[in-house]
Amino acid sequence: MSFKKILVAINNSPLSIHVFTAALELAQTNRAAFKLFHCIPPEMMSEPAVPMSYDPNLQPSFTVSNYQTQQIIIDQQMEAADALLQRYCQEALNQGVPMEADYQVGEAGHLVCEVAKSWEADLIVVGRRGRSGLAEVLLGSVSNYVVHHAPCSVLVIQELESQTTEQSASEFLSEETQPPPSDER
Repeated sequence: MSFKKILVAINNSPLSIHVFTAALELAQTNRAAFKLFHCIPPEMMSEPAVPMSYDPNLQPSFTVSNYQTQQIIIDQQMEAADALLQRYCQEALNQGVPMEADYQVGEAGHLVCEVAKSWEADLIVVGRRGRSGLAEVLLGSVSNYVVHHAPCSVLVIQELESQTTEQSASEFLSEETQPPPSDER
């Protein structure tokens, strides 16, 4: 089976480097179009709480300050998403794989399926943290949602040993490169 359009769902978790690497290898092998997609949770972009009733004791500067603070948070989330996608795009280009990248605000599982449908992907690559039982029911699972609602095939990358995953992801995603370790003893 050959894939022509691969959609890769990433976030800023340590597992994303493994999801990205697996998808990059598939794109290289299949000479497939490659699209990276990131979701910003809607709760990170929600409007600030503003009192609905009039309170004569409330200072107007409080409301203005609250909106300004929320706008700063929104700007930071969007800048972080851009920076995350740029690091992955650069790595793909370094390996000779041109790609597209995009992010949206919303529920990740639903948006991944919508983007896959509109982009006409024939494979979605997502990560899975390994939640099960009550944790999965309460917290939800993006990979579970995508597997059950995707318009195409889905490859789920299972989380590896957390220490190894965190180390390789932090090395990949660090903005500063560190010198190689010394062999002196």
